[in-house]
Amino acid sequence: MKRIEGGVCAVEGVRAAGVKRGKYGVALIAASGTAAGVFTTNKIRAAPLDVTAENLNDSEGRLEGVIANSGCANAYTGPRGAEDARWMAGLFAENLGVGPEKIGVASTGIIGRYLDRDLMAELFSEAKSRLRSDLEASGEAARAVMTTDTVVKEIAVEHAGFRVAGITKGAGMIEPNMATMLSFIYTDAKITSEELRECLLEATDGSFNMLIVDGDTSTNDMVLITATGKVDCDLEKFKEALSFVCTELAKMMAKDGEGATKLVETLVVGARNRNDARLAAKTIMRSSLVKTAIFGNDPNWGRIVAAAGRSGADLDPEKITLSISAAGREEEVFLVRRGNIVDGVLEEAEEVMRSEELLIKLDLGLGEGSARAFGCDLSYDYVKINADYTT
Repeated sequence: MKRIEGGVCAVEGVRAAGVKRGKYGVALIAASGTAAGVFTTNKIRAAPLDVTAENLNDSEGRLEGVIANSGCANAYTGPRGAEDARWMAGLFAENLGVGPEKIGVASTGIIGRYLDRDLMAELFSEAKSRLRSDLEASGEAARAVMTTDTVVKEIAVEHAGFRVAGITKGAGMIEPNMATMLSFIYTDAKITSEELRECLLEATDGSFNMLIVDGDTSTNDMVLITATGKVDCDLEKFKEALSFVCTELAKMMAKDGEGATKLVETLVVGARNRNDARLAAKTIMRSSLVKTAIFGNDPNWGRIVAAAGRSGADLDPEKITLSISAAGREEEVFLVRRGNIVDGVLEEAEEVMRSEELLIKLDLGLGEGSARAFGCDLSYDYVKINADYTT
């Protein structure tokens, strides 16, 4: 797996652009190919998601472009919301000379506010004149849809002769099913829309659906992938690359979580099955008590095992082993071994807790099931950011 520069524009045939004015922005990505998408499970689902799902169905799984805006989620906006989303699709469709059903639409921002068409039209007019495929275009598009994000999140890789690349936004209101996040992924691999959807579901399940910042599921979560079909590929190799890209994007969002000071991975092994491992990993990573302890550099093993105990996963307290380590390092500090508290490690554990990237490993000692969740700590700044979000 080789990382390359250029974000989504590292994939041949992809053009991008973005414009940001204050909290409002418009991003455009143009590329022709088979496409698939996954969407939030929140029952209050934003209009752009419904329109995009309809478009994917009407176009028989093909897209020519994606238009996304920030500053207004266009969620819980009634019939007008769908009209505005279709209007956005029409803007880009006319510019590309295609039918509106070939356009994906995404929005992020404040829920319950109507789209300002005049402003969006101005931003779109500026963005469309900037569509290009140079190294800066991808980051420009990613920046246009940032809300509380502090950094651009993009990645591109080359693997077995083909390329997979993506951009994403998301820093808060992130919780599995799906991890407010938008992600747009592109590949030059030749793959059918059915295969593409299956691969995307699998990759999302182990990455974005295992990402937790604050335990809230957004109304606007969406991941879209488009395959231009220029390069033959091995399906298993493609799955590897797509999973890697989605996981890296998920980690970027976790690290840039609202107010976050640490990237945290929770690895659960030894579960009776994969589902139990996922339950335990997500519950630990969702726990406010665990997250605040991490912020305070407190190796509070009791909060971690308590979270696992209420997760619904099958476990035996006497078989649990728990360790922490700085991510990427082999040295582990064991806090619990086979149900027994390890004495004399508090000072060493506190030093590990100061790491900017932390790995929590919980071995349930019952089977072969494993899962990994991604998240961050919970700091004072998270409250400050979200206490003053709407105004």
